Amino acid sequence: MKLTLALAQINTRLGNVDANLEKHLALAKEARSSGADLLVFPELSLTGYVLQDLASAVAHRPTPDDPVFRPLLDASRELDLDMVVGFVDEDIRSRFFIAAAYLSQGQVVHVHHKVYLPTYGLFDEGRFFAWGDSIRAFDTRFGRMGILICEDFWHASPPYLLWLDGADLFLLTSASPGRGLTPEPQLESARWVEHINRAYASLFTAFVAHANRVGFEDGLHFWGGSTLFDPDGNLLAKGPYEEEALTLVEVDLNQLHRTRARLPLLRDERTALVFREMERIIK
Repeated sequence: MKLTLALAQINTRLGNVDANLEKHLALAKEARSSGADLLVFPELSLTGYVLQDLASAVAHRPTPDDPVFRPLLDASRELDLDMVVGFVDEDIRSRFFIAAAYLSQGQVVHVHHKVYLPTYGLFDEGRFFAWGDSIRAFDTRFGRMGILICEDFWHASPPYLLWLDGADLFLLTSASPGRGLTPEPQLESARWVEHINRAYASLFTAFVAHANRVGFEDGLHFWGGSTLFDPDGNLLAKGPYEEEALTLVEVDLNQLHRTRARLPLLRDERTALVFREMERIIK
């Protein structure tokens, strides 16, 4: 009932999939040698973030015969290490998605397409990517999990749906740009993200793991600071700001039992009531 989780906050090279793949494979070996069972990379970790018209050129399909996913799947089997990697997915009709794939023992277990594509402020994702249209939890050898990508977590419905679908460990990947300052000093965007992650962990009595990118790209600054919160809302691990890091932490899944026995929010959730009221509101 325990697993060791590794959060890899890396500085991805824009458009250079081969170099980024090498970094993924090297970090997979390092994480496994340190005892990791699950390694989580940030949003678009294989491609870089500000892709714009490069999106189609760096897209790959998460299949065993793909030249990028073949070595990743081999590594997941040979190292006995589960991985979450960020990439651009292309479907059979050549639509391109910001995506994250869960790999385990040589298999693609689950692929999540980013549901919410921000087009405000410095963001312009909706011009270059199609939006995902599914939010599903999935089973792994370590329990039932769910993946969300950056903006997905800023909306209440995706984590709520994962919670109802059985996810006990939320895997959040992001390329969160730094904005604003607080008196600590701390970036305002970092403070806000950490508050949300803690709130969701407490509200859904679940583990919330967040892998965020670091570095600079096309004028954007990514701040790192990857975190893991437990079902009580306690911070179990935090990566450094402003530098690449591999942050490892042991996760005691028995904490789910202890917290939910004391605080039965999941037991008392009235899903049918929510469904009826949502139908009324939509009508």
